[in-house]
Amino acid sequence: MSFLSSFNISGSGMTAQKYRLDIIAQNIANAQVTRTEDGEPYRRKMTVLSSVSTGTFQDALKTATGVVQKDGVQVEAVIEDPSALVPVYDPTHPDANAEGYVMYPNVNTAQEMTDAMGASRAYEANVTAFNATKSIVLKALEIGR
Repeated sequence: MSFLSSFNISGSGMTAQKYRLDIIAQNIANAQVTRTEDGEPYRRKMTVLSSVSTGTFQDALKTATGVVQKDGVQVEAVIEDPSALVPVYDPTHPDANAEGYVMYPNVNTAQEMTDAMGASRAYEANVTAFNATKSIVLKALEIGR
């Protein structure tokens, strides 16, 4: 029943890319937010993806023998981008400092749109792999008739 792990791998990939798209949408929505609940400007968030294994004895044996097989992907963490905030001179803004500068989020909408396209393509690739596996399983079941 190893074809079921193919479904799990594709499904975990789709889940991870959907979550990544959600974070990208959050970044775009907050690209102009100069004050969050903690009083600081919004900081761009990024997802950290990692591979997943089932943790079975068979996986440990394969790892020990040098045969590495992973069973999908997961969102390991959501981290803030440490890059500098963007200062904009606007002394009339309510969040301007003593010199008249407002610190805007470190969100570049062009970069976010590029990341969104990549996440969307990765999602589509996982859907294609899922459907191909489903088609193979259906053909195999037809052989058994």
